[in-house]
Amino acid sequence: MTAAPATAPRPAERAARRGPVLDDSIGLVTRGYDLGAHVWRRVREGGRAAPMRMLGRRALFVRGAEGVALFYDDSSIRRHGAMPAPVQETLFGHGSVHSLDGDEHRHRKAAFVGTLYDDDEVERLLPLLEREWRHEGDAWLGGGDRSAYDAAVGALGRAVIRWAGIPGTPAAQTRWAVRQAQIVDGFAAPYSPVFLAAQLNRWWSDRHATRLIEAVRDGRLDPAAGTALRVWAEHRDRDGRLLPAKLAGVELQNSFRPMIAVARFVAYAARELHDRPEWRERIAAETAARGSLVNGPLATAFAQEIRRTALFVPLLPGWAVRDLELDGERVPEGGRVVLDILGTNTDARSWDRPEEFDPERFVGVDDYEALAAFIPHGGGDVARGHRCPGEKLAIAGLAAAVATLSDPRLTILDRGLEVNRRRLPTMPASGGRVRSADAEPRGRCPFH
Repeated sequence: MTAAPATAPRPAERAARRGPVLDDSIGLVTRGYDLGAHVWRRVREGGRAAPMRMLGRRALFVRGAEGVALFYDDSSIRRHGAMPAPVQETLFGHGSVHSLDGDEHRHRKAAFVGTLYDDDEVERLLPLLEREWRHEGDAWLGGGDRSAYDAAVGALGRAVIRWAGIPGTPAAQTRWAVRQAQIVDGFAAPYSPVFLAAQLNRWWSDRHATRLIEAVRDGRLDPAAGTALRVWAEHRDRDGRLLPAKLAGVELQNSFRPMIAVARFVAYAARELHDRPEWRERIAAETAARGSLVNGPLATAFAQEIRRTALFVPLLPGWAVRDLELDGERVPEGGRVVLDILGTNTDARSWDRPEEFDPERFVGVDDYEALAAFIPHGGGDVARGHRCPGEKLAIAGLAAAVATLSDPRLTILDRGLEVNRRRLPTMPASGGRVRSADAEPRGRCPFH
């Protein structure tokens, strides 16, 4: 946290110039991903903090490395209850790790870190990703024309559900992945029927996950040690008690749903690869030379740039546990602090040419977590903070998708690649349609 420069206007003077700040909550509906740009006009160019009002309370909008450091400081920010309960519980589930703070959060988070963040566990996922993406590529070459998004829901879902130790046929795994993907699609739209569908899918998924946990505890299922299903069936709280079966099932889903959510990034990957044939050629050559869809350095760099620029989660809220100041702007104890995720990933003070899509910026970058302003899966320290421990898995899944979509035998269609910036969350309208390059174009109605 830094004080405002001596030459800058004092906060009261700036407030007088810009007038009263109206509640910005409605702006998430009317402006969507452009809300951040609207808020930043209230302060000087390059400011790190701007005043807001969210749901009737004073709030501070923050960005950049400075904003990340403040937002993930447990002595300054509390996450519990900051996100509206219907949204929080639809996406993450009631009582999940995302709503915890302090020692309780660190204790449960350790189970996620040990399961998702361990390099051996990432390696265990790679052959599953290879197999499922080969399957989807072959389906396109065989005449299918599913979208990149739909293919990703299936491929990533089957791979990560099997990785988690959950039994079932590929068809059953795909069906559950589709339900999880719809939860992600509808959680942020309480004004829409898709939110009701998300709640119904949450109910079904919680019931199914609870039964899996109970089956392990009863000895009817015996997943391998270290798998997410085994870990959550056996996880105990800080007092040594087993988690309630439903809560353990919630955390089981939080172990694999983030990978399925990566399907939205895959839709953006299809869009960017369509517009950048030179990158498709480079990645295709790399994939052919390596003989593998996973862990290609160029495909990974492309995936990282997708994660930096894609319109996914625009912001995250927290509570100020004491009076706070950043860059001359203040918020009182009990006010909200809102981290601008999109604005930080594209911050002009943090990135060279942030408006340009350039995967070269990630070529050779191994320690992406050291980039303080790169927070597509949250910021801060994985073990002690709220950064998602499944980030390594997500990158591996997205890079495999990029390699698959770069196959010169496939064509990414140019229809439906536009993005609605008002919808939360959003993605290219068609999901990125893909078909074999040898397929005959289908006739289209001249009136549509």
